Amino acid sequence: MNIPFVDLKIQYQSIKPEIDAVFESILTQARFVGGPQITEFENAFADYICADHCIACANGTDALEIALLALGIGAGDEVIVPAMSWISTAETVTTVGATPIFADVLPGEFTLDPVEVEKKITAKTKAIIPVHFYGRSADMGELMIIAKKYDLKVVEDAAQAHGAEFSGRRVGTFGDVSAFSFYPSKNLGAYGDAGGILTNDEKLAKNCRLIADHGQVDKHNHLREGRNSRMDTMQAAVLDVKLKYLDQWTNARIERAKYYNSYLADLPVETPHIDDQHRHVFHVYVIQVKDRDMVRQKLNEKGVQTQIHYPKSLPELIPYQKLFNSDDYPVAKKLGAMGLSLPIYAELTREQQDYVIAVLKEELT
Repeated sequence: MNIPFVDLKIQYQSIKPEIDAVFESILTQARFVGGPQITEFENAFADYICADHCIACANGTDALEIALLALGIGAGDEVIVPAMSWISTAETVTTVGATPIFADVLPGEFTLDPVEVEKKITAKTKAIIPVHFYGRSADMGELMIIAKKYDLKVVEDAAQAHGAEFSGRRVGTFGDVSAFSFYPSKNLGAYGDAGGILTNDEKLAKNCRLIADHGQVDKHNHLREGRNSRMDTMQAAVLDVKLKYLDQWTNARIERAKYYNSYLADLPVETPHIDDQHRHVFHVYVIQVKDRDMVRQKLNEKGVQTQIHYPKSLPELIPYQKLFNSDDYPVAKKLGAMGLSLPIYAELTREQQDYVIAVLKEELT
């Protein structure tokens, strides 16, 4: 049996008539940038997240960088980020002229450890970027207490967490601003690059929108310098169709994660934590296992595709090696060495899951 890590073709087939109708409509109108589809999706996604404003942009990395710029983060500032994340979380801090400061993550949860965050705060600290990692919310209760105590801005990196919740509240609504990615493989994915910025602050929303569109308040009326970071019309229309199915797909992911957890419980692996305080939406399902690379190779030989999210903690990457000692972030470093992402998506069948579990049992017992 061959099991892909993600199967976007089968998802497309499940909503093909609606997607094809959207394509035909936009091609007929020949309006590929701008248009009502952008506003319609912005409004729909803001409503879904329970935020006041959504600003569509080109990708999730831009969303983070624009949010930092709009908050006035720049040269001489420090921003605390988790030691385990995709590089965008740290590199956007650098590209606005500030300095990323790493804090380790919580064992088993892999989101920012609030205790480690507070240790890293200095007079230069201006913001925290909690990452809702793998689809699990960071501990926004403790992190918001710390942010208020030290008067810090909070930029939520929700690139992997569409619809995730902490204590019954959607992520993306706790901090000053949040950034989402709609990369095709995300739980809510476009058919190309796309991103979004959400906030309840009207002034901040206007500033983000200006930055994303060359500083224009309207055509040729530039109030500041900005950039070209627009979501194209096709992506907005696709996302608007998919948004209607997101909760259905998410519930299917959660059910499949629980099934994995149940049948992997007796194996020498660490499975993801599932609890009532977090609505974990399982962008990826990550186990920790010894001899990870060998296990991955065996799975691949049996037709099971896997991924690693991510093979190195951020302090281990070349751009940061001279600034940080990766041994100071043992939880993140261990995850980089042992983390293995198994196939998980709404269309994954029980037969396919049973096969993945059977191959793991064969290799680990």
